[in-house]
This record gives sequence, structure tokens and C-alpha cells, in this order.
Amino acid sequence: MYRYFPERGEEDKQWDELMGIANRTNYDLRVHSKKPENEEGKRINPDSTEDLSYFDEATKERFYPYVIEPAIGVNRTLLAVMMDAYTEKTNDKGETRVILKLTPELAPIKVAVLPLAKNKPEIVEMARKIKKDLQPSMRTVYDDTGGIGKLYARQDEIGTPFCVTVDHESLVDNAVTVRDRDTWQQDRIGIDALKEYMQERLS
Repeated sequence: MYRYFPERGEEDKQWDELMGIANRTNYDLRVHSKKPENEEGKRINPDSTEDLSYFDEATKERFYPYVIEPAIGVNRTLLAVMMDAYTEKTNDKGETRVILKLTPELAPIKVAVLPLAKNKPEIVEMARKIKKDLQPSMRTVYDDTGGIGKLYARQDEIGTPFCVTVDHESLVDNAVTVRDRDTWQQDRIGIDALKEYMQERLS
């Protein structure tokens, strides 16, 4: 029950429509009450026998409460989350990429471990070991089914916050490249510090 409904902007109204939330103001209770009259002084609802107004003891005022009709479920919640997260970004080649900017809490996959060259057994072995080490602490996947550009794009589309790339230098410096989904920024992180780094970034 609401006595007043705060001023809302156009964006808020669009969210209300998306989520199925209707601000009925005091219309419903007023027109179904026995007291309200129209401009001509006639009762709006002559068949009503109930006074649906509310008396506020604190202010000693009588008013018709606002009615908010929420109609929300899993479908609308999922749609709202997906619409809020959906973005597009243009890369250096002029290609438009879809990025699903899910918060880490909602992202089904937290980290993707990607070998730069799947035909190099040493790189693949290191990548699989990193995936295995991260898996108990965060939802992690291993993927080598394409070039690194396509792998990045795939993970962006499904909302994976971070990609960990194992490359030829990883075999020398024992470090990997961590790519941020939202900024595309890449940082070089030592494998020994990777788990702690990812936990901090995901929290």
C-alpha cells in the first residue's frame, strides 16, 4: 500500500513496463469506492457500497492508497538481466562484437582458459593444469576449438568475465595473459599468483 508514488523518470517507467509492474495510482480504489463523484457531482460507481479510503491516524487524513501491481517471475527476471547486460563493441578492425556484461555473480562461467596454440602439447598441458587448479574455486572452462580471436569473442558473448591465455612465453616466464571482458585490457600475471588474482577480481 502506497500513499504517494515518487517521481519517476522515463527509464524507470520502461523498467516498470518490462518487469510487468503497473503503478495504478489511486484509480482502482477510488473508482470502486462509494464516495467519489465525477465533475457533474454524480457518483463514479453507484453500485459500490464500500468506502475504500484509508484513514491515517498519524496525520488525521483520509486518502485512497496507491496500488502497485507487480507481475514478475523467472521469465521476466531473466529477460531484464539479459537486456541490461547486452552490449556491443567495435574492435580495431571495425567489427561489431556482442558482449554480455553479466556481473561475476551471475556469469555461469567465471574464467575461460585458452591455449594460444593447441598443436603445442606443452602449452595445452599447462592450460589444462591451470584450468584444473582454478576449477575448485571458480567455474572454469578450457577451450581450444578456434583461433584466439574467436575464442575471446565466444566468451564475450556468453558473459565470461575473464579469459586466461597460455602462450609460448608462458613456458619461459611461467605467466599468463588475463583479459578483461568489459575493457579488453590484458594483464600479465604469474601462474603462482593467478588464483588469488582471479578471486580478487571476481569478488
